Amino acid sequence: MSDTQQQAREGRMPAIFLAHGSPFLLDDRAWVAELGAWAQAMPRPRSILMLSAHWVDAPVTIGATETVPLVYDFYNFPEKYYQVTYPAPGAPALARRVRELLGPLGRVAEAPGRGLDHGAYVPLICMYPGADIPVLQVSLPTLSPGPLLEMGRALAPLRDEGVLVVGSGFLTHNLRAADWRGDAVTQPWATEFDAWCADVLARRDVDALLDYRARAPGVRMALPTHEHFVPVVAAVGASVDVGEPVAFPITGLTYGSFTKRSVQFG
Repeated sequence: MSDTQQQAREGRMPAIFLAHGSPFLLDDRAWVAELGAWAQAMPRPRSILMLSAHWVDAPVTIGATETVPLVYDFYNFPEKYYQVTYPAPGAPALARRVRELLGPLGRVAEAPGRGLDHGAYVPLICMYPGADIPVLQVSLPTLSPGPLLEMGRALAPLRDEGVLVVGSGFLTHNLRAADWRGDAVTQPWATEFDAWCADVLARRDVDALLDYRARAPGVRMALPTHEHFVPVVAAVGASVDVGEPVAFPITGLTYGSFTKRSVQFG
């Protein structure tokens, strides 16, 4: 039996990328159920490391290691969304381990008062509603895919330590093209971009993924900005050196142009 097979049998956690929606996701019963079922199908993590599209800060920065208020990083939403809480325990031991693993790549900063943003806590409410698993959020230090792949690769050992490494974003993210009606017609460019992502990720074509700005169809419409896409690159990095399956636990498009496609490695 290979080392890879042995580690998988002994409970290596998957690395995942999820589409995190907006605070409105919490009212979407079907989507909430999909995220909850996904969490139930995975081994229960000892702790969770979140890499969210909503925290891009260089150098890589470690967030709060104790329970602090959430970051309500959205505007003009109904008041009830600003009353949501998610008092997950902090993860100081995980923070020390992350600092150890990422230190060779460059300086690691700390923001002890920085709580979880909605790219982190919205999906976690759906997946682990008990808020009883320690959570640590770390910033994305860049939008450049190459360094993020290496960041994910450096974090990969955490998977053998019971840590669920999560990239949180959206493979397509064009707010101007969103159609908030329930019967919105899906835009062809969104379908094409989603299909390209599915193919590249399923084949684990790292070269194509790193060059997505040049190779992906409809990329300018799918991604006017890139912060929501690149967390998937970090998730791939945490899997790139391991021969393991790729699955898409959640698929489909919503709001006319947003793909819900989420990815599990391992």
